[in-house]
Amino acid sequence: MENLKDKYINFFVSKGHKQIPSAPVVPENDPSVLFNTAGMQPLIPYLMGEHHPYGTRLCDYQKCVRTNDLENIGDTYHHTFFEMLGNWSLGDYFKKEAITWSFEFLTKELNIPVSRLGVTVFGGNDTLDFDEEAYNLWKNLGISEGHIAKTSEDNFWSAGETGPCGTDTEMFYFRSDDEVPEVFDTEDNRWVEIWNDVFMQYERHQDGSLSELPQKNIDTGMGFERATAVLEGVNDNYRSSIWTPIIKLIESISNVPYEGNEVPMRIIADHLRTSVFISADPAGIKPSNTDQGYILRRLIRRSIRYAKKLNIDINSDWEQAIARKIIEEYKVYYKELTDNEDVVLEVLHNEKIKFNRTLEKGLRMFEKMSKDSTSIDADTAFHLYDTYGFPIELTEEEAKERGLSVDVEGFKAKFKAHQELSRTASVGKFKGGLAGDSAIETRYHTVTHLLNAALKKVISPSIHQMGSNITDERMRFDFPCDHKLSDEEKEKVENQVNEWINESLPVVKLEMNKSDAIATGAECMFIEKYPDVVSVYVIGDNVSRELCGGPHVNNTSELGHFKIVKEESSSAGVRRIKAILEDK
Repeated sequence: MENLKDKYINFFVSKGHKQIPSAPVVPENDPSVLFNTAGMQPLIPYLMGEHHPYGTRLCDYQKCVRTNDLENIGDTYHHTFFEMLGNWSLGDYFKKEAITWSFEFLTKELNIPVSRLGVTVFGGNDTLDFDEEAYNLWKNLGISEGHIAKTSEDNFWSAGETGPCGTDTEMFYFRSDDEVPEVFDTEDNRWVEIWNDVFMQYERHQDGSLSELPQKNIDTGMGFERATAVLEGVNDNYRSSIWTPIIKLIESISNVPYEGNEVPMRIIADHLRTSVFISADPAGIKPSNTDQGYILRRLIRRSIRYAKKLNIDINSDWEQAIARKIIEEYKVYYKELTDNEDVVLEVLHNEKIKFNRTLEKGLRMFEKMSKDSTSIDADTAFHLYDTYGFPIELTEEEAKERGLSVDVEGFKAKFKAHQELSRTASVGKFKGGLAGDSAIETRYHTVTHLLNAALKKVISPSIHQMGSNITDERMRFDFPCDHKLSDEEKEKVENQVNEWINESLPVVKLEMNKSDAIATGAECMFIEKYPDVVSVYVIGDNVSRELCGGPHVNNTSELGHFKIVKEESSSAGVRRIKAILEDK
């Protein structure tokens, strides 16, 4: 069977769309999320009105990572890494075309019987009316009235608490051998959602009010894993062709069958696949106790724990074999897996070695506690984390299996007091949402270009950006460097940036073919994520020339005074600068 990704892209290309490359899993300059969690996330500036070099009709398959429901991994359909198929209209077509093409793709390209489809439409609320247009479009296409459900809360989609939003229509497939009911019940879990069309025409503001966007957009998303399972007629995603090569390898390594061992095998397969994609990302994420590195560490260690449950020899190269199989399965679509295979294998091996040293001791501690106590207090939970490398989630899982309670809140207080670690779900960082492009964030985004240029001039021409993080209070910039910057070096970098700011240099946006941009010396962080036609921002007389999609000021005089507040190690061979912009 033709791969669903290829079938989807080919269909929408035939409808006048241009395919854009998948963005990296680590978002650029979006501090509100650790990973790209949806196909539309990298396209926010264009959904808000910025011109896209590829025009107004786009399609892609996007790598996504979501970790807000990690406890659900192990069931038949949740995944931490997944691929989202999407097509977009940026102020071009709207509801009629979006719904008509969705129906055509499902029924003609995928040959899904109309009788097995159910759809939801926005039913109306105090602010917006019932979406009669969407309802009638589906009805006229042949969806029976009984299979069109009106809901309000589930049919309004928003990028976050603020930002682009709109009503939507969701498509469901009846995944069961039972007779298809005459009435589509959204609470009946035999109906599985496979696609969502968002009619993005509003912007939500801080006070909750809505205003019309400059353009009406279409934003759609189809989960590749779930849709593949539906098309192949399996009720367990891990029995689809996406997963079976990996599951079969885990069966071989563990010498036990999938039947009866589904949960640990699903967790190992899911977590190692996500770990491979995070490790291969150009951002250079390594296991650590902060941000993306904490998630990576947590996933690898959780997979090790479940490998032990299958009696896999965790001192063998079991994780290397699984990682190689994952890379083999995905390398056709994602070149970075092949390019960074050695990095991926090293990350997995090193983290396994670290965790194996302390895992047995920590588990013995659990056994003792289960005999002597009914709970794990905050001090013990933090000791397990600090001494034995147990993430609190792992402690909770082990405790639950032994009937022990855990003082999670007490642990979090100690965790926060110990140092500023990953800002966890308790403060909302893993929930998702999207950063706005405020005036100060736009200034910080522009000054990263100047900092990059200054570091090249003062430290080494080989320096390049390895990652950045921007808030409305500061900027953070990671770069390769084999030594701690001296006070003199930091002063020279700072002075050079401020000199360019004081020269009131113009910031000019050019559009050209990617190959031409590279030929002119334009630099970019992740070359794979850019389409063939790109935006190049040039500052001054070639002070800086970079491919970039973010917002920028028009002149460096708008930036203020640049000041480095901290320079530190980020990871081996990588330094990190934190800086602020002050009013002059």
